[in-house]
Amino acid sequence: MQRRDQPFLLSNSEDFIGAQLGVSEWVFIDQIQVNVFGEVSRWRKPGHCDPESARNGPYGGTLIHGFHMVSLLSHFFEDAGSRPEDGSHSLNYGLDKVRVLKPVVIGDGVKLRSHVSLLDSIDKGEGQRLLKTCHEVEVEGIEGHVLYAEYLAYWYPREIA
Repeated sequence: MQRRDQPFLLSNSEDFIGAQLGVSEWVFIDQIQVNVFGEVSRWRKPGHCDPESARNGPYGGTLIHGFHMVSLLSHFFEDAGSRPEDGSHSLNYGLDKVRVLKPVVIGDGVKLRSHVSLLDSIDKGEGQRLLKTCHEVEVEGIEGHVLYAEYLAYWYPREIA
């Protein structure tokens, strides 16, 4: 568990397993962004991208794509101040578990943020670490979390001169 008297580093990351690393700021998502995501992901379904059609659907409006929320995990990690102070850079290593827990209707726009905690830290040698973080994404005005994800990032240490 996290010791409050030390900074979060790759070199001491094992001490932070089970601890919350931070909470991101709110991110505003509107219908225009959902439409753009639909274009780039080639998933332009009416339930996401056609407010007129979706108004008569089961949710009363268009939904944000689940993968759109997942695509924000790297941003949420950085924004929550979760970057290890001795880390140079990381590479996306994938996801272990993702669950979209609730549909999110866009309406006039929604605000999302993530609660980030450390689930695991695996030594890969030469100061490199594979960090597994837990993201519990919430939407302002919706009770509970709407997305749960276990995100893997392969971290490289800063070189010491």
